[in-house]
Amino acid sequence: MANHDSPVPLYIQIKDYLRLNIQNGVFPVNTRIPSERRLAEQFGVNRLTVSKALDELAQEGLVYAQVGKGTYVAPVKIDQTLQSLTSFSQDMQRRGYTPSSRVIYAAIDPAPPEVARALSIPSGAEVAVLERVRLADGQIIALEQSHILYAVCPGILANHDFSRESLYHVLRTDYRLRLTHAHQTIEAQVVTAGTYQHLEAEPGTPVLSITRVTYTEDNTPVEFVRSAYRGDRYKFVTMLQAIE
Repeated sequence: MANHDSPVPLYIQIKDYLRLNIQNGVFPVNTRIPSERRLAEQFGVNRLTVSKALDELAQEGLVYAQVGKGTYVAPVKIDQTLQSLTSFSQDMQRRGYTPSSRVIYAAIDPAPPEVARALSIPSGAEVAVLERVRLADGQIIALEQSHILYAVCPGILANHDFSRESLYHVLRTDYRLRLTHAHQTIEAQVVTAGTYQHLEAEPGTPVLSITRVTYTEDNTPVEFVRSAYRGDRYKFVTMLQAIE
């Protein structure tokens, strides 16, 4: 029952109650929380008050709605620091998750103009294209499409199963490529019709759109990758220092 005499707004009381129960495991991940109607009856408020509490929890990434089904507890967001160049597999393993992949497309294709510019190669030159859905502990995290300079890794798609293997590990061990740095941009977008089915996300779900060019130690660009990370399951963290 909400305290109607408290200076704390009713929707915040409801939000705090739900957050505490989520954090304590009373409402486990991916389970449905009580309906708006039940919560309104429990706290003696109208459904608009409950709806505001749920909307703010969704904005914080603690819950997600499924149309026609209700509101569910969201998985804890996985965070990645921006200071180091790591593969998806390395990133997940360091955080205690089991990485896996579903290969959607793998082929040797002519480089389109944008990829050719990024890799400093002629348009139409051969690139290995690898598109995968990336998962952590079975949860879909991202859709990733890599274009790799085929001249430096001949036979890479024929000789490796990238549903199980790490691309960066193969490039480093089998092809002796020392990947040392990358240029990366991150933008907030909403999931498009072309990607939401692979991400198993509702249309309009926020995603982190990432474009990256990865270089070897002699400053040769060898990979151009586009990724769409589910914004409700992943976040980037960085440390900033003041300039004296």
